[in-house]
Amino acid sequence: MKDLSGGGSGTPRFRRRKQSNEIPAEVTRPNGGSLLVDDHNKYRSMWIRTYSTLWMIGGFIFLIYMGHLYICAMVVVIQILMAKELFSLLIKVREDRSLPGFRLLNWHFFFTAMLFLYGRFLSQRLVNTVNSDKVLYKLVSSLIKYHMVVCYFLYIAGFMWFILSLKKKMYKYQFGQYAWTHMILIVVFTQSSFTVANIFEGMFWFLLPASLIVINDIAAYLCGFFFGRTPLIKLSPKKTWEGFIGASVATIISAFLLANVMGRFEWLTCPRKDLSTGWLHCDPGPMFKPEYYDFPGWISIWSPWKGISIMPVQWHALCLGLFCSIIAPFGGFFASGFKRAFKIKDFGDSIPGHGGMTDRMDCQMVMAVFAYIYYQSFVKPQSYFSVETVVDQILMNLTFEEQLDLYRRLAEILQERSFGQS
Repeated sequence: MKDLSGGGSGTPRFRRRKQSNEIPAEVTRPNGGSLLVDDHNKYRSMWIRTYSTLWMIGGFIFLIYMGHLYICAMVVVIQILMAKELFSLLIKVREDRSLPGFRLLNWHFFFTAMLFLYGRFLSQRLVNTVNSDKVLYKLVSSLIKYHMVVCYFLYIAGFMWFILSLKKKMYKYQFGQYAWTHMILIVVFTQSSFTVANIFEGMFWFLLPASLIVINDIAAYLCGFFFGRTPLIKLSPKKTWEGFIGASVATIISAFLLANVMGRFEWLTCPRKDLSTGWLHCDPGPMFKPEYYDFPGWISIWSPWKGISIMPVQWHALCLGLFCSIIAPFGGFFASGFKRAFKIKDFGDSIPGHGGMTDRMDCQMVMAVFAYIYYQSFVKPQSYFSVETVVDQILMNLTFEEQLDLYRRLAEILQERSFGQS
């Protein structure tokens, strides 16, 4: 009998075709050799990755030019694609067929969380957008006032939907899906939603951290590709110390230089106070105004320059670059361990050469949270009773008639004080 496996005689064997998302067998190299396999697929993979990266960078620049709302729309699309990839990891076809409509429950919780978080981040911007129209203003004010109630009852509706859908002999699978959905919302969606908050605080605080992650990723890949010898971590066999160190140096230098370039554009530094798409004009504040530093005498003798102009925000950029170099890569390591636990190579195949959307966003999520916390803690003015804050609260919480009454009372108080001082 002919051996179907191509070898000697015996019991017929059939080759099983490897699925695209399975982890391929690891190829070892002698000590001192590059960790990346030296075959014809090596450079082909690199060119595919480079081509798709250029497309992503080009599309990203176009969206930056279009404005804040378009960037937010991009974030929403990314979150939906990530959720789709992660929801599908634990799907069992046979069990899902026995539970018609159960898959919609995941998306119910997803969009409820989206409504809650974006409502919290963007409520004041929405009020500022419609405050010129009395009818819309009242409608939006009412929606914001009862925003938490609406979100809570939407969640409770999903909770009741889940309980009523419980089916005998399917309890373990259904509760596993319920827990998995909430983990996705907490670990993935909540973290990535901080990106939207960063965008409206000033696109600088979104664009710089996101760019640093891209630079770090590219530098780590190139340094590891050409110089990688020493393995960094077992979770990611292709990560090397040479790539890690080279990427860290490149990222920190890039952070300092990019902050100077981006800090010169009002379009990137001005916060967006509403949901419009027009061009921004504002006083950039002292953070983005260059300060001149004189070189020491022994340097100025040999240098044609006597000093250097540095924006204060560039020192903050160094902190972002340091975090991006040392801490943010652990988001990628976490994702690598996660994929190994599920025995998959990538979360998806939506980006040629890169895998799924989740594969590209693992470090971005960690960086977005840090950038938000850093900005709120060390950069944003901490005056809780500034004129802008008080006005925002008045517009958000008082009706138009109450605002007019407050205006009249303030006019009377100020008039009395002016008479008392004269």
